Amino acid sequence: MSRAESSGGGAERHKGCIEKEEPLPCCAAGDTKMEALNPGKEKTPRDPETCDIPFYVSEFVEKEVGYDSDSLSKLGKIIEQLSENKLKLEEQVLTVSSEVPKRIQKALQNAEHSKKSLNQLLEDERILHDSIHRHLLTSKPWMEDLGVLISQIKEVERHLAYLKWISQIEELSDNIQQYLMTNNVPEAATTLASMAELDIKLQESSCSHLLTFVRSTVQFWHKILKDKLSSDFEETLAHLHWPFVSPAQSQPFGLATSSANAQEVYDNLERQFSQLLKLQTSDELLTKPKQLPEKYTLPPSLPIVLPMQIMLAPLQKRFKYHFAGNRQTNVLSKPEWYLTQVLMWIGNHAKFLEDKIQPILDKAGSPVNARVEFSRALVMLILEKLAADIPCLLYDDNLFCHLVDEALLFERELHAVHGYLSSFPSCMHILSEETCFQRWLTVERKFALRKMDSMLSSEAAWISQYKDITDVDEMKVPDCAETFMTLLLVITDRYKNLPTAARKLQFLELQKDLVDDFRIRLTQVMKEESREPLGFRYCAILNAVNYIATVLADWADNVFFLQLQQAALEVCAESGALSKLQLGQLASMETSVFDDMINLLERLKHDMLTRQEDHVFREVKDAAKLYKKERWLSLPSQSEQAVMSLSSSACPLLLTLRDRLLQLEQQLCYSLFKIFWQMLAEKVDLFIYQEIILANHFNEGGAAQLQFDMTRNLFPLFSHYCKRPENYFKHIKEACIVLNLNVGSALLLKDVLQSAAENRVGTVLTSNQPTALAALNELGIYKLAQQDVEILLNLRTNWPITGK
Repeated sequence: MSRAESSGGGAERHKGCIEKEEPLPCCAAGDTKMEALNPGKEKTPRDPETCDIPFYVSEFVEKEVGYDSDSLSKLGKIIEQLSENKLKLEEQVLTVSSEVPKRIQKALQNAEHSKKSLNQLLEDERILHDSIHRHLLTSKPWMEDLGVLISQIKEVERHLAYLKWISQIEELSDNIQQYLMTNNVPEAATTLASMAELDIKLQESSCSHLLTFVRSTVQFWHKILKDKLSSDFEETLAHLHWPFVSPAQSQPFGLATSSANAQEVYDNLERQFSQLLKLQTSDELLTKPKQLPEKYTLPPSLPIVLPMQIMLAPLQKRFKYHFAGNRQTNVLSKPEWYLTQVLMWIGNHAKFLEDKIQPILDKAGSPVNARVEFSRALVMLILEKLAADIPCLLYDDNLFCHLVDEALLFERELHAVHGYLSSFPSCMHILSEETCFQRWLTVERKFALRKMDSMLSSEAAWISQYKDITDVDEMKVPDCAETFMTLLLVITDRYKNLPTAARKLQFLELQKDLVDDFRIRLTQVMKEESREPLGFRYCAILNAVNYIATVLADWADNVFFLQLQQAALEVCAESGALSKLQLGQLASMETSVFDDMINLLERLKHDMLTRQEDHVFREVKDAAKLYKKERWLSLPSQSEQAVMSLSSSACPLLLTLRDRLLQLEQQLCYSLFKIFWQMLAEKVDLFIYQEIILANHFNEGGAAQLQFDMTRNLFPLFSHYCKRPENYFKHIKEACIVLNLNVGSALLLKDVLQSAAENRVGTVLTSNQPTALAALNELGIYKLAQQDVEILLNLRTNWPITGK
């Protein structure tokens, strides 16, 4: 409809346009005529608001007719076409105008129909709602009755299930009774195990009386079976003379009867042990294992298997008899008595457990290791004893330290000899309890400091134990340093098996504190000896510092300390104690746990070496006074001498160097002495170059004498320590080369250098500069700069008279 209307509107517009075009106004006609006369003139668009003719009409005329007067003949045809279009548009308008009311009428009819349908649906919904409501009212009494019936049914079902459980338990109980009446103990034990499994399944039930009934039934039959099997098992063990309290008794497993009787005893042992194993589940339900207080943070562990408990009972009685009462064997100062006794019991029974008991466990499909299980039960006796004794001797340093030492020795043998697992409870868990552990740290520090005092005050403190053994004494370690590192190593061995990384880190901090304390003590002794830096004790201190730093650097790569580094990283990351850079360095293993200590020791080592080097260098300078005054200008040339000999004024200098090098070679370890002689060589090189060579002028004889003194006397002093000593005296070596050049080569070199210097001054891009450098390199001069070589050339006096 809108399109028709728009079409109609367009027709009306075209109609108006045509009607207006027919009587063309004067102005328009005039304009058209002027445009026809002046076709080259640019046409100006008309503004539809200021012209009588609409713009689109004039545009249409210009498009169809143009400015050519001959095109006016088309007007008739155009008018006919427009008239036809007008008629078509009028017909469309009339058609649309007649169709619109019909469509509206149809839409109204559809809306009315929809309204009626909706009303009908609402009425149906109301009727259905009323019907449902009436039905609910009618069925409400029925529902109440049915609800009561359903509740009763559910109650009956619960009662039935309850009775079924009781019936099942009673059936199992009757079966056990019948098996026992027929002496079928294995089946009775199997049935009891099934009953125990039912007990476990019912743990989440809220039927307290049923749970009580099941538990009491299990307990009743468990006691009967356990008592019967235990008595038989104890009788069998008695035939084996169990327990084996002495090593000799354990060799034939305590059986001194005939082989037939022995086989029968072992068969009974296997049968009874297997039957007792079946009671394990019920025993765990009924028996709560004795637990130490939570402060000891023991790792969780399974109960000891029942037959092993029976086997251990006589040993537990013996232990408590001797070490828990007022017996003379229960002495706080002798923990080694009960520790040794337990180790002896474990060793005495190891072969029997491995050969006789382990096959029974394997056959029953049990994952238990007989030896470890036996050891675990006896270790629990030790832990209970330690927990009781430690509070009594906590503040007696000697007794406490002795107890810790014995406990650590016990732990070491238990793990190394008897294969005890680190995941099981051990003495280290008792020693890790907060109060005991802090006391342990305090005592460890106290005794370590006392040991340090004694080792430093010893007469042999600064003497190496291996001084007479060359191959062993490479480090020349004084006794005090070796004893100290042994002390640290012992401390590491003592705490390395602690159960938590946090405890190990506390011990690590103790070790670092001890290292720092020992460093401070060494520094104090060093200051006392600083007046004699070449003395034996000063060198021994330096060797000690170097040895400790070297050992700590080696320890930093040890797996144990790398694990501690990772633990420290985690602790620091949680606490935010370190920067991101430091955490990154720790994580990437760029640093180690001992880096701080190593850096301090290296600084002390460097200071001490520098002091020694300064002292020797002062002596060298004093000895070189005469050599500095040598008359290098007037010495005879080499051709005037039969044989070149060392300058007499150089003897004190070389003797001083030789004596000090030999002295320190004997007193310092190889690595320290290497650093020392290299430092000294560097200083001597610069001293002779600056104070002797650059301070004098040389004739041919003086230059030759200097070269002879250096290359044939000074350099060989250091040839014992390296293959090419001249590489450590590059200033002297190259200066001798320049001073001893023949005159022609010297003149040529001087010209090359002067040309290069002129080019530099003139800021000219020099291709001669590399030539000068190449000339120096060709002569073997790499260290000295071109300016230094020019100075040395000017120190020569043997130039020809006509030379430059």
